Amino acid sequence: MEFHQVILLLLLVFLVDLSDRNVKANANHNVNGASKCNIYQGNWIYDNSSSPLYGTSTCPFIGLDCQKFGRPDKKYLHYRWKPTGCDIPRFNGLDFLTRFKGKKILFVGDSLSKNMWLSLSCMLHAAVPNASYNFKLDKFLSTFTIPEYGISVNFLKNGFLVDLVMDKTGGRILKLDSISTGNLWLGSDVVIFNTFHWWSHTGRAKTWNYFQVGDKVVKEMDRMKAFKIALKTWAKWVDENIDPSKTRVFYQGVSPVHADGTEWGEPGKSCLGETEPVNGSNYPHSNQGENIVKSVIRGMAKPVSLLDVTAMTELRKDSHPSIYAGGGSSLNDCSHWCLPGVPDAWNQLLYTNLLGNV
Repeated sequence: MEFHQVILLLLLVFLVDLSDRNVKANANHNVNGASKCNIYQGNWIYDNSSSPLYGTSTCPFIGLDCQKFGRPDKKYLHYRWKPTGCDIPRFNGLDFLTRFKGKKILFVGDSLSKNMWLSLSCMLHAAVPNASYNFKLDKFLSTFTIPEYGISVNFLKNGFLVDLVMDKTGGRILKLDSISTGNLWLGSDVVIFNTFHWWSHTGRAKTWNYFQVGDKVVKEMDRMKAFKIALKTWAKWVDENIDPSKTRVFYQGVSPVHADGTEWGEPGKSCLGETEPVNGSNYPHSNQGENIVKSVIRGMAKPVSLLDVTAMTELRKDSHPSIYAGGGSSLNDCSHWCLPGVPDAWNQLLYTNLLGNV
């Protein structure tokens, strides 16, 4: 081989290597660039040019479709989350389906988990609207699959994560140190857990009669103390049963309620009639549940990624269904979220987290 041919070959190898380095650098910029700042700290930017990825006409199983149920304003649909100091990738449903071809994703928790599950299902369906799909809504296990990609995105209802059992007299006992159905959580590639809202229920909304730890049964106890004991039981189960090389575990952070306007400086108000987020990036009310979640996860042996959405979601007093949840004007829902809406941003952050770990 002549000298000039050798030089040409070496130059070609150098250019190919440089190109490959650039591709990797750009890919790492999307993932690691986001990790260099806190992607959960920032503010909501109104962007009228930004439209939801789906809507009434493109997703037949939205659920809390506030537009369908008569909500007159639409401004809440056009806010996007902007972290301070970095950008996050826009959700790419086709890329998500390609990366997770043949995979299983499982949401385990209460109705806020269902909110997030329906959001992700709609986002994926919108990416391949002509692909066949199977959707089944059930009281216990709800499923969404796209056979072409072999992907399943499922929701398993479990409001406490720990056991709720009936005693001999018909009473319902919340066993804070017991998980007997954890086998249902195994076998998925990604699991997103959540529990919090049911722990504060009172009156008719309360679904238990007693708390139990060991052999001790009590009628009532400090709810946040009970929540922490239960969360430690869940953490112990994850540490003992999850193989991180096979399953990625997330905890869906505490979702705030906007029933008391005192929290954002407007006593007497609720989420009803709110059309804009709280200004700025800080919410003037602390969330005790969020602090408990963080402390428990910090003490775990196995890796669990916290979708730390509490602070960003606290700002969105405008995005609840209020009286547009389908239950009539007597129901003012300030706990769940309109779809499209805030849970889409949660799933965008889930996607951002997964980009570097698939």
